[in-house]
Amino acid sequence: MTHSFAADHATPQPGTSPEPSAEPSIEPSSEPGVERGAAGTALGAFGMAGAVGVFAFLLHMLTQYSPRIGPGYAGWQQDAVDTPLAALRWFLGDMTEPLFYKSDLAALGLLAGAVVAWWAGRRGSKWAGSLSYGTGLWPWVLASASMSLILSNLMFGWMLDDGWQPTFVPFVCVAPALVLMYGAGWRTCITGAVLGAAITTPLALLFIPTIAEPLGLPAVVGSVLAMSVGSVISFLAARRMPWLVLRKHRPPTQPELPPSSFNRNLAGDAVWAARRVLKDFTETHFVANELAAACVILAVAAAFVLNPALPSYGTGLLPHILFAQALTSAIGVSLWRGWYRDGGWAATYAPVVSVAPAAVLAYGGSWTAIVGGAVMGAVLAPPLARAISARLTAGFHPVIGNTAAMAVSTAVALPLIGLLH
Repeated sequence: MTHSFAADHATPQPGTSPEPSAEPSIEPSSEPGVERGAAGTALGAFGMAGAVGVFAFLLHMLTQYSPRIGPGYAGWQQDAVDTPLAALRWFLGDMTEPLFYKSDLAALGLLAGAVVAWWAGRRGSKWAGSLSYGTGLWPWVLASASMSLILSNLMFGWMLDDGWQPTFVPFVCVAPALVLMYGAGWRTCITGAVLGAAITTPLALLFIPTIAEPLGLPAVVGSVLAMSVGSVISFLAARRMPWLVLRKHRPPTQPELPPSSFNRNLAGDAVWAARRVLKDFTETHFVANELAAACVILAVAAAFVLNPALPSYGTGLLPHILFAQALTSAIGVSLWRGWYRDGGWAATYAPVVSVAPAAVLAYGGSWTAIVGGAVMGAVLAPPLARAISARLTAGFHPVIGNTAAMAVSTAVALPLIGLLH
């Protein structure tokens, strides 16, 4: 399988204030009235990117020693139609397809990390961070997203005989967003699952061949555009469903102020930024947890070492993708750190799941693609997501703006990178 094939097939809270926020009840990220320092933020963010880069380099070096255990990506689609085990693996792989990993082992790592973080959080442990923005809704988020993914595979999995299909799209948009907007309960859970599978997957099947492909853009543009448009349609429909009632916003509890020492503040900013970069790896799953992120990275790395022909569509470019993702997050967190002030938020995760990995796949993992995709994604996607989300009215989740920003920034960045390549 060639890298060009893989690139083509990769993939407010209600109220009166127009100021965008990521999700309801976002956990606070900085002290009241205090912005994270540039030096500490850059130190932590680029330190984490460097650590991921070293890890990715070692992973690349280990490729030659791989035992090549287990099936590769080639033929997985057709097998998923014919055998239950391959279908189950495809379903699990869909959970990490938004990260461009497409690995069942990586999905198990993601789930394991999230479960441990949930377990630790229930016992008051601070080391594991929070899940789903401290709302306590992660089990419902996972349930609705998983149900939507099951429906998507049941409804459209038969089309895998013709090759790759965007069965993964409802896992990271309508279903989890609806739970965060309307709260826990089976009615919300099932409603989100049905709307996500019935609307976003068909839109992706439509947009990829009619918009992305004619423009010479990777399939991720059509996929995330479908997520954005599908979310608009779904939230319009949700307004007319009497069994759905918008959650009330819970103001976040402000953290304790750190010591005033410059060194302590520098270290605190660095730790925050490093954790923030890790969180961006699971933000698209509405998990936003550094432990879950570390686990999914380690798990996909294990899958790559076992057989490099499986993760990231069998391209062998997983190490390049990992570094590009960490780098674009680090640049974004450093550039837009002011938006995290007073518990705020920025869509620094947007290029992690769109521009950066798409550029790597489109241009074969070159340094121009890695650095160019990381820089352009970090510069374009977060402010665009913020501008769109700021204009959403009550009852519309910012995932609409975030995914729209992914589509536009990828469509703009990739041709520009092509001129430099």
